[in-house]
Amino acid sequence: MTELVRCAWGDTAPDYAEYHDNEWGVPLRGQDAMYERVSLEAFQSGLSWITILRKRDAFREAFAGFVPERVAEFGPDDIDRLMNDVGIVRNRAKIEATIRNARAIGELDQPLDTLLWSFAPTAARARPRTMADVPAITPESTAMAKALKRRGFAFVGPTTCYALMQATGMVDDHISTCWRAGVSGR
Repeated sequence: MTELVRCAWGDTAPDYAEYHDNEWGVPLRGQDAMYERVSLEAFQSGLSWITILRKRDAFREAFAGFVPERVAEFGPDDIDRLMNDVGIVRNRAKIEATIRNARAIGELDQPLDTLLWSFAPTAARARPRTMADVPAITPESTAMAKALKRRGFAFVGPTTCYALMQATGMVDDHISTCWRAGVSGR
């Protein structure tokens, strides 16, 4: 059996290989799914993605399956509960941002995924040859961050938004030698 060639980070741990091969760069739609990704990318800020990936099930349980209507109802007791939940990242600012973002979704004049996908680049760009060729931010991720902040979202800077764009298939940053390059279906 031939070993798959992946983006270098995808070969650093079995969890990464699974995520790389089945999720990263695959187009994602749906409000709850996109809210989960926005939330997890915010929690990842300043941490390794593997930390978040390994805690994802605990995050899902702690945040009511990332159903924004349910999380929007969280109050002070829920914040205390989450701050004591060893299964997740216990960062008060990120927890409060996740709740705030759920409430902001309820105020949107369009579905969350429609809003987010409106920032997906339309112009083709060269496929990265190495991960060093992959940008950390783009004009589209900067515009997305500004639009989300105007709508009351928190922990959604340009770098976080670009990571979201990569994770949800708005951009395909699989390197040119990766077996997933160009097979995202976007």
